[in-house]
This record gives sequence, structure tokens and C-alpha cells, in this order.
Amino acid sequence: MTGTAAQDSTEIARLIGIVTEQQHRLQLTHFDNDDAWRLGCLLVELGRERRLPIVVDVRRNGHQLFHASLPGTTPDNDSWVERKVRVVNRFGAPSYLLGLRSRLVGSTFEQDSGLPVQEYAAHGGSFPITVKDVGIVGTVTVSGLPQAKDHALVVEALEGFLDLPHLVDS
Repeated sequence: MTGTAAQDSTEIARLIGIVTEQQHRLQLTHFDNDDAWRLGCLLVELGRERRLPIVVDVRRNGHQLFHASLPGTTPDNDSWVERKVRVVNRFGAPSYLLGLRSRLVGSTFEQDSGLPVQEYAAHGGSFPITVKDVGIVGTVTVSGLPQAKDHALVVEALEGFLDLPHLVDS
């Protein structure tokens, strides 16, 4: 393995550890329609403050409870949301994590899963909404930025929603 490839693998492994820890740490005690509204509004507020061209989507048990498209987005962002949500629903993990796991072994999610790229996207931005002692009950998704930034924005919003300190390194 070349020095660059080893460095890349080390960085990807580090990111996998961070995202895995985030999934474990960012669990709610409950999640209802009002929580979905507040979480969605928090993401929209962050997007507006920063003038980000994002789509925000929050679902519980497949039911879309919040959806907003900020200026600069297109219908293509909605397609990305759907594809990322399918990955989280099928595998029970953040969409970013699944893509990183494939990259770590020198592959792609599409090669590893055999799933159609038109329906599934293991790119950052969709995160499972997990209720402690219950499990995954929904998804929160952002589309419009580079995948690491989509993921980081969702994590930042969940940390704010849970009133946790924001850990910048993700």
C-alpha cells in the first residue's frame, strides 16, 4: 500500500469511528410529530443563517413529517433525499457510514450492495432517528452540500436538538 493509500485508509477508518460514535450518542428519549417539526425547523434555520442551498426532510416510520427546500435547490435534491433515506431504512445506519465502509475496502456501496444506484445512495446526509430502548423510528436528511457537509449539518442539528455540545471533528 502506498503512503497516500495508507493515509486515505487511516482517515476513512477515523471517520468510520466518528460516525459510528455519533450514531450511538445521538439517541432521543422520544420522537413525535412536534419533535419532527422542531428538528426540521432547526435545520432550516441553520441553512438560512448560512445561506445554504439545502433540502431538509424528516420522517417517522416512513411518514414524511417535514420537508423544506431552501433557495438554490432543485428537484434533483429531492431524489438524493429519497435515495439516502432508502439506504438508512434498509441498513439501519447513517448513509455516510455505509459509503465510508465500502471506501475503506477499496470498493463502492453500489458494488458491495448490488442495489440500483437510481434507488440507493450511500452518500452523507441521512441519519437514523433512534429512540433509546426502542430503536430506529425515522430519518433526518439533508441534501445540497458535499456529502461530508450534509452529514455534519445533520449531526450539528441533532446535537442542538438534544442540547449536546457540538463536536466539530466529523
